[in-house]
Amino acid sequence: MNFKEYNQQQNWLFPPSIEELIPANHPVRIVNGVIETMDLSSLYEVYYKEGKPAFHPKMMLKIMVYAYMDNIYSSRKIEKAMRENINFMWLSAKQVADHNTIARFRSEKLKEVFKDLFAQVVMLLAQEGLLSLKRVYTDGTKIESVAGRYTFVWGNAIKTRKAKMAEQLEELWNYAQSIADQQDQDPPEPPSFKKISPEKIRQTAEKMSKIIKEKSTDAKRKAKARYIKKNFADHLEKYQQQEEILQNRNSYSKTDPDATFMRMKDDHMQNGQLKPGYNAQISTENQIIVNYTLHQDTNDLHTLKSHLQNHFELYGSLPQELTADAGYGSEENFKLLNEQGIKAYVKYPLFDKEQGTSKKKKTRNKPFDRDCLYYNKEEDYYVCPMGQVMEKSKEITKKTKSGYVQRYSCYTAKNCEGCPLRGVCFKAKGNRSIERNHPLEYYKSKARENLLSATGVLRRKERMADVEAVFAHLKHNRNFKRFSLKGLKKVELEFGLHALAHNLKKMAA
Repeated sequence: MNFKEYNQQQNWLFPPSIEELIPANHPVRIVNGVIETMDLSSLYEVYYKEGKPAFHPKMMLKIMVYAYMDNIYSSRKIEKAMRENINFMWLSAKQVADHNTIARFRSEKLKEVFKDLFAQVVMLLAQEGLLSLKRVYTDGTKIESVAGRYTFVWGNAIKTRKAKMAEQLEELWNYAQSIADQQDQDPPEPPSFKKISPEKIRQTAEKMSKIIKEKSTDAKRKAKARYIKKNFADHLEKYQQQEEILQNRNSYSKTDPDATFMRMKDDHMQNGQLKPGYNAQISTENQIIVNYTLHQDTNDLHTLKSHLQNHFELYGSLPQELTADAGYGSEENFKLLNEQGIKAYVKYPLFDKEQGTSKKKKTRNKPFDRDCLYYNKEEDYYVCPMGQVMEKSKEITKKTKSGYVQRYSCYTAKNCEGCPLRGVCFKAKGNRSIERNHPLEYYKSKARENLLSATGVLRRKERMADVEAVFAHLKHNRNFKRFSLKGLKKVELEFGLHALAHNLKKMAA
């Protein structure tokens, strides 16, 4: 048989160095070269001068970034790679950090300084001519938390339980008062149960329990009074603690209180499920992530302001152009972009339907819809299909979840009685009334003009191939579908490591 010589005991005359075994164009050299040029003074400052010498932060950062580039996210697997993988051995100069040290470096040392390091890499890519930071494409996606999927707390359920507690308290108090009325000259005054507190429950339960115990013969009422006295105050304290965690959210996970239950994309069986997760927002240019933020809000609508603020904190300026889908099309966001001087190519919710490009079932605009009625801007009135003038009757204000105040003008017809078109025009009682948000209509007309321009059409096409492709790469190619850390700060850092690894991988490509 003709085989190449194989002898494990053969000695090397000139043993090769690790440097010689790594190809010149390997991505690990990109990581090493980029981090060598970075200013890591902010990272050095989080270390103590006293005590046992720590592993060099530059080495740890190289190891951490390259691990995420190589789809290795577990601290134990990173430790194993430092012992066995020649690329990690070259980066670490054959030093091996245990998994606890790696985990502490990621969650504690990088937590406060990582965004500064991320911005340095993006600025380096800008100097290389790979991006300009003037034009960005923004989108969001929901990523599942590592929290338990069935450990939920719902805000509406807490409100319902508190209302039932108040109802039971009032019912039992009325019963206790009726007993006191029959036998006492001076019955106790009934308390108000609209706002209840643990202290108020304890006082009320003590009085009720005493009256019912002494003067009632109803065993069920006595048992209920004992239960209320023993449990209601503690239950209310628990609900108040849960409401403090919820703040403005409607849900959270018991095993990761920062995670909000969100409806994720349908699985292969077309089952949309509510899972604990975070709303990740990114801005990209040439498929490079230039800005990222993590949010607890399930809707993209209220994330744009803080997302742009983070962009300004990173680079000291805002982008000149921003392109986004209809999830960001609100009066508040249009006004924000206009005030900041950002050219917006942002859809509003019904834009695709107006253009006939919506994926949903097409529906024809009804001639009696508000948007199809004639509006006289100079004299501020509508005209119904029968030619009747609908004059402005009042103005109302509505406040959004973020606290933004919207103003609506109401227009009412004078006489719809006996109108032959009433059955198809509207079905409510009285005369027809419509609402119109004039500032929003103005911003929608400007957005429509921008979106339908030659540049707007191009930007809409580029958005799908730019920012959406990045999410596809992170989720499917890199299998990043679930966080491995808990807490908003930690998952933001974890997502940042994925973003930095993605950018360096694009640079290497």
